[in-house]
Amino acid sequence: MLGFIEGVFLVLTVTEFILGNLVNGFIVSINGSHWFKSKKISLCDFIISSLALFRIFLLWIIFIDSLIIVFSYHTHDSGIMMQLIDVFWTFTNNFNIWLISCLSVLYCLKIASFSHPSFLWLKWRASRVVVGMLWGALLLSCVSTMSLMNEFKIYSALTGSKGIPNITEYIRLKRQEYNLMHVLGNLWKIPSLIVSLVAYFLLLLSLGKHTQQMQQSSIGSRDQSTEAHKRAMRIILSFFLFFLFYSLSFIILSFSHFLPETKIARIVGVVITMLYLTGDSFILILCNNKLKKTFVAMLSRECGCLKPGSKGPIAS
Repeated sequence: MLGFIEGVFLVLTVTEFILGNLVNGFIVSINGSHWFKSKKISLCDFIISSLALFRIFLLWIIFIDSLIIVFSYHTHDSGIMMQLIDVFWTFTNNFNIWLISCLSVLYCLKIASFSHPSFLWLKWRASRVVVGMLWGALLLSCVSTMSLMNEFKIYSALTGSKGIPNITEYIRLKRQEYNLMHVLGNLWKIPSLIVSLVAYFLLLLSLGKHTQQMQQSSIGSRDQSTEAHKRAMRIILSFFLFFLFYSLSFIILSFSHFLPETKIARIVGVVITMLYLTGDSFILILCNNKLKKTFVAMLSRECGCLKPGSKGPIAS
């Protein structure tokens, strides 16, 4: 029988799972239908769609993991099933984070304005630079996933030596090595975080420079370039803040086996992670003009259908 904490956790994860699939599914369906109709898609829409698609995969992985926590916690850290979850989790999570960095760099190169030759060279080749980053992100995600093999070997050695006497020191050293490998695995996320931070600060510097030029020219500060700067900064800042929120959940999950209440720590980490995957995608919809207009129009149509006396969606 489920306890109170497990019951609340199950309700929260099911709710976040459904909302996350709806929000990210909306992004994929809108951009996918536009791609199908026009036979082309912008690099920005492609990255956003890929980000939403990988978040759907990640939601399913985390949801399966949460079911194991609730109904079979004693098998959570063992077996082929958990190794497969770790592999898919690591790959989709790292590639998801790199997609955010690629989108930040694309916004920065398209909108920011600097006269430095290096920046101009990158700006003129923005699409090729970002496509190269996507291939690099795919490669790094594969490498980070392959690094799990060593962690699995150490864990297998630990489980295989439990029944052997007089090897306490060996088990202690192997456990320390396993814990170290488990924690160091999170370092793969640092490069993508640095890239997003650099893109944000470049946009901030470019906005300050552009605003100063507008004030000197007495043009005002609400021209299209300024609004584009602010919109891109809002998107990248929301990514960054949610990423910090997301990193908190990973710290909790990575260090959960060092804490006295391991199961509670993992429950908190999973809830925060699923909240990030839903909330950040919703902000992405609100910051994208095409997605926002479609979302508002869909809500207006649905609300109109629910009004008393409405003739339904067929009525004109």
